Amino acid sequence: MIFASVGSFMPFDRMVRAVDEWAGENPNEEVFIQIGGGDYLPRHADFDRMVEGADYRARLQASDLFVAHVGMGSILQALELEKQMLLLPRIAAKGEHTTEHQRDTAKRFAGRRGLMIVEHTDALKEKMTHLLREPLQTGGVFSSKASPELVRAVAGFLQDGRDPD
Repeated sequence: MIFASVGSFMPFDRMVRAVDEWAGENPNEEVFIQIGGGDYLPRHADFDRMVEGADYRARLQASDLFVAHVGMGSILQALELEKQMLLLPRIAAKGEHTTEHQRDTAKRFAGRRGLMIVEHTDALKEKMTHLLREPLQTGGVFSSKASPELVRAVAGFLQDGRDPD
C-alpha cells in the first residue's frame, strides 16, 4: 500500500495529481492520499483532506511506500517507523510554499538511508514503481528514545539547575 501525504500546512496539488495519475496507471496497487486543502481531487486513489493522529500513524505503519512533501514531521515519523519514503519538495516559485526551505531540507537529507528525493513529478511516478519492486533499506537512522547520556544531562539540569557543560 502507498500512503501519500501533503502535510497540513499548504495545498500541494502538483504532488497529489502525480500520485493520482500513478494510481490510475497502476490500478492493482492500493493508494491513499491525504490531500490537505488543495483544489485537485483524486479520481483514481482513495483520499481524505486530513488524516489525524492514530489513523495517520496506522496508515504510515501499514504502508510499503510513503510519498510526501519534504516536511520535517513527515520525515521524522517515517524514519521512526522505518518506512521507506519518496519525497518531493514544494517549490515557492510555483506557489507551493512561502520559501524554498523544503529544497534546503531536501539537500540536508539527501543520501540518508531509507529515503529518496526527487525534483519532478515524472521522476516521482517512475520512482514509485521502482521502489515497490526494489525497496530502499531502512532502519538504524533514527531512534524514538533519548540516549542515556542525554537523559542524565537533562535530569541533572532539572534537579540542580546546572548546565551539563
